[in-house]
Amino acid sequence: MNSTTSNPPLLQTGETNRDLYTKITWRLIPFLCFCYLAAYLDRINVGFAKLQMVEDLQFSVTAYGLGAGLFFVGYIIFEVPSNLILEKVGARMWIARIMITWGILSGLTMFVTTPTQFYVLRFILGAAEAGFLPGVLYYLTTWYPTYRRGKIIALFMIGLPLSSVIGGPLSGWIMNHFDQLHGLRGWQWLFLLESIPSVLLGLLTFWALPDNHHKAKWLNSEERALLQRDLDHDNAEGKHSKHSFKDGFFNLKVWMLGSIDFSILLGAYAIGFWMPSFIRNAGVTDTFDIGLLTAIPSIAGVIGMLAIGASSDYFRERRWHLAVPLTVGAIALTFSTFVSSNLILTVVTFTIASCTLLGAVPVFFSLPATFLKGTAAATGFALACSIANIAGLVSNSLIGWATDLTGTAHAALWFFAVCLVCNAVLVLAAFPARLVNR
Repeated sequence: MNSTTSNPPLLQTGETNRDLYTKITWRLIPFLCFCYLAAYLDRINVGFAKLQMVEDLQFSVTAYGLGAGLFFVGYIIFEVPSNLILEKVGARMWIARIMITWGILSGLTMFVTTPTQFYVLRFILGAAEAGFLPGVLYYLTTWYPTYRRGKIIALFMIGLPLSSVIGGPLSGWIMNHFDQLHGLRGWQWLFLLESIPSVLLGLLTFWALPDNHHKAKWLNSEERALLQRDLDHDNAEGKHSKHSFKDGFFNLKVWMLGSIDFSILLGAYAIGFWMPSFIRNAGVTDTFDIGLLTAIPSIAGVIGMLAIGASSDYFRERRWHLAVPLTVGAIALTFSTFVSSNLILTVVTFTIASCTLLGAVPVFFSLPATFLKGTAAATGFALACSIANIAGLVSNSLIGWATDLTGTAHAALWFFAVCLVCNAVLVLAAFPARLVNR
């Protein structure tokens, strides 16, 4: 009996293998990308709302920064528990729950009138969204082997910069054209209108997202077998990977990954939350024009994610694809402080920073699953995200404090640049090529 009798031809064809992953990608990634776009838009639209709400509600910049940052306290506390629940109940139900609740809570921000209300609602919003990003990243490890994940994670995570590409001009337009409609300010309409896509996408999740490839009705039995074989082979290559909750939570390298992502997010959140203010400080006053200009760094972020993620997969190299972008991003953030009054150079420096820092994100998120599997991977993704998202509180609070104290955010941006350089060194020192370059 020849080999083709014992093994279906489908399982041996490289062309079919490529067709299978193309099919999976078209089924999953566009929907997940739109979900992440909605999530991030609901997270950072407070940066645009600040242009009106701080004055309307008589908030100090420090109070705004603290409120914007408290989102991440709730996010951090509930990140690991949320991801463990997702592993138990399935991706479809849990991701739907996350999206529907965060959409509703984001819309309720329109009713805030005091700093305390702002603080409480931002904290609860963070708790509601906790687990979405690490949950999706863990979910993708059940569909793609390691060597395909850099590009796939990049395709999913372009929702992050796209939220600013789309959300920047959209937010500016809403605040201009809806201001005072039915007695509501533009920032109130902003929270209301931009919460609706999250709720709708959450409801669609029940239809669009199978819990795993075994339950995907759009895969036939041979395609499931091929996918399972690829995943089993990938697991065999990572035979020394850890599997238990303890292995994920107490793994020093996971905490190091959290530190690396912390430094990336310091810069990314500075751009995401404060770019409208930086542009206004450079001389632009119209909110729609500010929205258009904030889209430029975000477009660069999309390009960086796709290019760096694809390059990392092609060369099967992770370390330098992290260390170099972190270093370039640090240089760009530092230089931005010397040109803050020049609109063109401000946009250029933050465009370079956005391209490199966001470009490093999919490479970073391909690392945990190279040495963690199963529950350890779910825990590791969530723990690394929890540690990293402390940056949301630190970035927003520090920029707000520095601005109130000195009139500029320069000191905060210098601190962020130092953190990036230190963690670029950590990438090369703590993660040997034999561990992560596959």
